[in-house]
Amino acid sequence: MMHIPRNRLFWAVSLGHFINDTFMSMATVLLAFISVNILPLSKGQIGVILGISALVGSLTQPVFGLLADRNGGRWLGAGGVTWTVGVFTLAMLAAESGILPLMVLAFVVPAVGSGAFHPVGSKYAAESDKTHAASNMSYFFLMGQLGLALGPALAGRLLDHAATFNYVFTDPLGPAFKGTLTEHGTLSPVLLVGLVALPVIGLMFLSIPGNRKHRQQKAIEDALPKSASPSATIPLLAFAVLISMVTLRSLAQPGVVNFIPVLFQDKGWSPAEYGLITSSFWVGSGIAGVLFGNLADHFDRRWIIGISMMASAPAFFFLPAVDGALAFVLAIAAGALSGASHSIIVVLAQDLLPGSRALASGLILGLIFGMGALGNFLIGWMAETIGLPVAFQVVAGAIVVASLLALALPKQQRETVELVSEPMPTRA
Repeated sequence: MMHIPRNRLFWAVSLGHFINDTFMSMATVLLAFISVNILPLSKGQIGVILGISALVGSLTQPVFGLLADRNGGRWLGAGGVTWTVGVFTLAMLAAESGILPLMVLAFVVPAVGSGAFHPVGSKYAAESDKTHAASNMSYFFLMGQLGLALGPALAGRLLDHAATFNYVFTDPLGPAFKGTLTEHGTLSPVLLVGLVALPVIGLMFLSIPGNRKHRQQKAIEDALPKSASPSATIPLLAFAVLISMVTLRSLAQPGVVNFIPVLFQDKGWSPAEYGLITSSFWVGSGIAGVLFGNLADHFDRRWIIGISMMASAPAFFFLPAVDGALAFVLAIAAGALSGASHSIIVVLAQDLLPGSRALASGLILGLIFGMGALGNFLIGWMAETIGLPVAFQVVAGAIVVASLLALALPKQQRETVELVSEPMPTRA
């Protein structure tokens, strides 16, 4: 039977994940829209902006994770989502100014809030029920990926009538008229979306343990017998394989997905259309994550990770070559099969550092997003030199290598979960 979490703390951080990632995922569609209607941006510049943002989020996550392991993380979790939503709203106002340095800064700074939230959310998603850690994490990341799916679709829909679209009239007249009328647009339809975050932020503040409650729980856990504890040593070889696999996987998730709006904008799709196909990628990723996360509680995680990633490579390879309904099918397949392993990877990292789960979450998520950030730089550069479609196909090759590395992970990682899966209080 499929496990469904019923803990208030779990749902508080999961809803926070949904809100945080909804706003962070809007950036890809907003930048594609801005590049045509407000401030001209090349694919390379879009890659740099997204890369810096992801890099800022990744570098701050281990630091915030260490702090959360010490003080419980209430202010980091609830405050992080507040920062993400508030500053992202200011970023849209900065984009309206048309000043490139100001806009870049405003789109990068929200990543600090996202970096503060993720280690806290991952920690409590797993600790709310250690006997179902993988499936709990899959639901937690499902909420995030539903946010990643909603963000582009919502932004695209709101912006679909916020631009002039003069090219519809000039392009059919021939090359002499192409680009003769300047496109104009505004981000104002998206500005009020942040109001929906307020109830969730309040629930997080009430549910996540503060410093006193965290210290009380820590004292109880420290008093428990430590027999068969796996925390005495850190398996360095397992870490090395995991890091290598995550590095290559991150070129696809989250690296190349940030260029899906640009890929289909180049095919002539509208903001609503390329926002929707980006959303379909994340919907597939989230749903598959729950299914494969439940499987990972019962079967060998190495094979689940390896087979799912290997199967995603053809979808990434052929996605640039298709259009219409088939493009949606391949986008969903690419998202589902490459994203199925996300929650399992985080649980593997937490198992390697069972006494510092927020730090472990911050380290592995920081690596995922950090490598995705470097992937943004790399893919943006490849898009300018060899073309964006070829860049997608290079990423497909990297995914194949990552899937083989997954099979090299030590089998005993699953046994570690059984050793540390002690029941804990379900109330925050």
